[in-house]
Amino acid sequence: MNLVSNIQSYSINFHENATIIRANQLNIFYSGKLVVENFSLQVPKNKITALIGPSGCGKSTVIRSFNRMNDIIPGFSLQGEIKYQGKNIYSSLEDPVRIRRQIGMVFQKPNPFPKSIYENVAFGARINKYQGNLDELVEYSLIQAALWDEVKDKLKESAYALSGGQQQRLCIARAIAISPDILLMDEPASALDPIATLKIEELMWELKEKYTIVVVTHNMQQASRVSDYTAFMSLDREKIDARVGVLIEFDETTKLFTNPKLKETEDYITGRFG
Repeated sequence: MNLVSNIQSYSINFHENATIIRANQLNIFYSGKLVVENFSLQVPKNKITALIGPSGCGKSTVIRSFNRMNDIIPGFSLQGEIKYQGKNIYSSLEDPVRIRRQIGMVFQKPNPFPKSIYENVAFGARINKYQGNLDELVEYSLIQAALWDEVKDKLKESAYALSGGQQQRLCIARAIAISPDILLMDEPASALDPIATLKIEELMWELKEKYTIVVVTHNMQQASRVSDYTAFMSLDREKIDARVGVLIEFDETTKLFTNPKLKETEDYITGRFG
């Protein structure tokens, strides 16, 4: 497989007011081993940004760093900064739990709790001592996740009784219920059938009116369909044995897929490697 021969990259800059996350020169390590190097990216508000690239290049590591989910992994460390609403989320003054409330996460495989559909959605609100009408919050969140009509008559049933696609939308509803600004999605449709995948993609387009979405996907067609902007990551050839991920190119999705600036990007999206 051809790997990136240098760390030359192409990116774009947004006005400060249009950016909700700003990652600056990230170096990410696991137990002292460098896995992502010199990663900088601006994530625009109320848009869908896709991260693409070959397996092992650090896409999930990057997206999990955006809400400090990597903190729970022994040996994780990070250099550089990630600013959310102008504040470095890795500052000692910032509370990781608060960060995760505002920057929600949807994982590759649906992970509903062993509770009823209702209690899955209400869980975050309960532990955060929500003072409003819980029934209305659950209904609103399920409507936002395009699931209400399918489950409104069986809210007391186990979440495990739902199909895989429904479970994933339930997980999205659970994330929405705590009113985040951002939804991080790590290959949210990779374990689903084509019909369920289409529903997730349609839902993402609807959700970006209220939320900023960052999605990791291996599916080039999915990235081209759902995202406004795409970041392409790959492996640095100069560190081939260490398998260090770098950002190669970031641009509007239509431009990146039809007229990429760099040959490495073109080779990947046309299937020459990856």
